[in-house]
This record gives sequence, structure tokens and C-alpha cells, in this order.
Amino acid sequence: MGIYDIDVKDNKGNDIHLSDYKGKVLLIVNTATGCGFTPQYSSLEKMYRDLKERGFEILDFPCNQFGGQAPGSDDGIQEFCTMKYDTTFPRFAKIDVNGDGESPLYTYLKSQKSGLLGNRIKWNFTKFLVDREGNVVGRYASNTDPTKIIKDIEGLL
Repeated sequence: MGIYDIDVKDNKGNDIHLSDYKGKVLLIVNTATGCGFTPQYSSLEKMYRDLKERGFEILDFPCNQFGGQAPGSDDGIQEFCTMKYDTTFPRFAKIDVNGDGESPLYTYLKSQKSGLLGNRIKWNFTKFLVDREGNVVGRYASNTDPTKIIKDIEGLL
């Protein structure tokens, strides 16, 4: 099984096939609206606007598992992110990234790149970089500012 075999839900509850992103460089991020790292949305959006025409996508997966920092509904999260940070990249339904109910996407991502806690996600705004062939080529901690990984992304574009 690879990343393109996984289906997720968008923030309206519709099925999305990750195979729709085949051939794109992806940055997959678990996010939260009430986290100390939430201002990273500004850097992520700038990066997205600068690089999307070259085949780059950011996939935003809100997660409420860390300190209850994404308590709102999918619609509320969407509204917050577009109003406060003017985000335009795809946002998906809220998911779990650890534990019994974790998303198959995160089971896969963690199996490809472990972090400081092994296969567990430590906190919100953990970032996974996926190349055009669907290989998970990078994992970045929550405190890694998105601007610090632009060179890695550009190297894949």
C-alpha cells in the first residue's frame, strides 16, 4: 500500500482520493487553530502561493488530540483559517493522528518516517514531505518553521 491508495474526507465530508495528488509535491500537516504554532499558517500560505504553480500542495488535517487545541467543527476551522490567515490550500476533515482511531494516512506516514517519539506524532504542526512519486522523504517537528524547509521542497519541484 502507498499514499495514493489512501482515501480521506474533505472538510465537507466528501471522499477524496490521494491519488488525485499524484505527480505533486505534498506537505502534509496536522494542524490546530488554538496552538502556539498556529501562526505557521501564515508561512504555509505564503509558501503555497509561491510554489503551487510548480506542482506543490499543502494538505491540512486539523487534529484535536493535543491539548484540545482544535475544538471547533470542520466548518468553524475552515472559517477561522480563511478569515484570520487567508489560507487557500486544501483543508480536510478533523482526524486523529495517534491511537486506535488514527487516520490510515497517518499510520502510513509514520511507518515511512519515524520521529523523536518513534511512530507517534508529538504535537500539532508536524509536517511530512512527499515527493512526486508518493515517497515520504521528510518529517519535520512542530517547531520547524515552514520557511526552513523551502529548499527541501524546491529540490523536489
